[in-house]
Amino acid sequence: MNFPADLKYTSDHEWIRIEGDEAYIGITEFAQGELGDIVYIDINTVGQEVAKEAVFGTVEAVKTVSDLFMPLSGTILEVNKLLDTQPELVNSDPYGDGWMVKISIQNIADAEGLLSADAYKGVIGV
Repeated sequence: MNFPADLKYTSDHEWIRIEGDEAYIGITEFAQGELGDIVYIDINTVGQEVAKEAVFGTVEAVKTVSDLFMPLSGTILEVNKLLDTQPELVNSDPYGDGWMVKISIQNIADAEGLLSADAYKGVIGV
């Protein structure tokens, strides 16, 4: 499994790539593997402020529906439009074209509490 070292992670299996005061968020390769074939992404929170650890959408797989949790408090600026017609990108490219939302970070200092790739591997037992 792949866990890019330049990303931060949560114990809820989201990843975050911080770029200045903005960030991209998606689910980890481990999470997409556990969910199976992803068939629908439901995120209707564009323009909203979402608190850290609050639900910002759901991901639907053939077997189940899972909530998506916000790694850092912020405002959702954009949802990945590719996922409207190609939700399977989350399975095939979770850290690239399978990203889910772009946010404006409320407090960058909160990123200190996120997990490194090695710490995340410990959480999932890899």
